[in-house]
Amino acid sequence: MPAIERAAAAAAFAAEPSIDPAHTRSEADYARLIRKGHSLVAHVGEALAGFLVAEPFRRELHIWEMDVEPAHQGQGIGAGLVRAAQIDARNTGFKALTLTTFRDLPWNGPFYERLGFEEVTALDAHLRLSGELANEVDDGLPADRRCAMICFLD
Repeated sequence: MPAIERAAAAAAFAAEPSIDPAHTRSEADYARLIRKGHSLVAHVGEALAGFLVAEPFRRELHIWEMDVEPAHQGQGIGAGLVRAAQIDARNTGFKALTLTTFRDLPWNGPFYERLGFEEVTALDAHLRLSGELANEVDDGLPADRRCAMICFLD
């Protein structure tokens, strides 16, 4: 998973100086998230082509990372992973999926909007997401380009 995350970031963010594609989650981080029971993978043949890792927070399932191997991007694998996460979340009683992303990049904010997500504009009412955005800014991501998004599952 870290290798796919690095490759996807290098391909997607080549022209983004604020993103370091070498900065990825560790194998231990992925193992911890997988143990939470809401992570998904996509294979093309025998090869891992993409993944989505998520973690429960009360009545919401938060997507921490979703990546597709560059050779398989643009084939619907990412959208399929998000739709599968929506089904998983709904079937296990979650009320919403959440995530943080770049609002202005076509394969980030607009991609998730097409899948039913909307930007959380009242962050004072959603302290967990507000805190996550603050952590991202502390890690060097540009505050004016980041947003939290939510997809209600009702």
